[in-house]
Amino acid sequence: MRLYTYFRSSAAYRVRIALNLKGIVAEQVPVHLMKDGGRQRMPAYLAKNPQALVPALELDDGTVLTQSIAIIEYLDQLKPEPRLVPDDPVLAAKVRGVALAIACDTHPLNNLRVLNYLKGPFGRSQADVDAWYRHWVLEGGLQAVERLITGAPFCFGAGPTLADVILIPQVANARRFDVPIDHLPKILAADAACTAIEAFARAHPSRQPDAE
Repeated sequence: MRLYTYFRSSAAYRVRIALNLKGIVAEQVPVHLMKDGGRQRMPAYLAKNPQALVPALELDDGTVLTQSIAIIEYLDQLKPEPRLVPDDPVLAAKVRGVALAIACDTHPLNNLRVLNYLKGPFGRSQADVDAWYRHWVLEGGLQAVERLITGAPFCFGAGPTLADVILIPQVANARRFDVPIDHLPKILAADAACTAIEAFARAHPSRQPDAE
């Protein structure tokens, strides 16, 4: 099993967390999103993921899975414990709702290719791009998630779920861009609870082989 990853990619970060929680070993294959015009656009990688995004998970039979949430749900079925999507259908829907709020509504607006497009064709300054990032991380993003999660201490109770796996990389990115989150106590508690777990800590960008 191979994980095509980039140390700063929050989507790849999510999958690294899930692999660690499940105790599944995958060879990491770095795909640098900034060097050589973006190595995710090279033909060899495009043959695996036509979206030119990371992560991609290549199974032992050559099958390639894309999109972080789809990959994580595959891992959850491959090795059900610890369970990331609860069995209870209502709780499962709430967990997925938070995960999708971040992965589909918040993260895409702040993806590297969007930020680069703002700076490139639209000619916006780095200060403008940073302001854009901070606005969308909070507006409809983490501020809404704070109200959606129950906490105590993870997003939904005593153990991490898919919601936590998706949340923690977004919190790390928020801190990287100096987004103020001190007014979000449940998110801060979930972040503290998760980062105390080695599976989360080991997935952090700073601990990756391709970290710069």
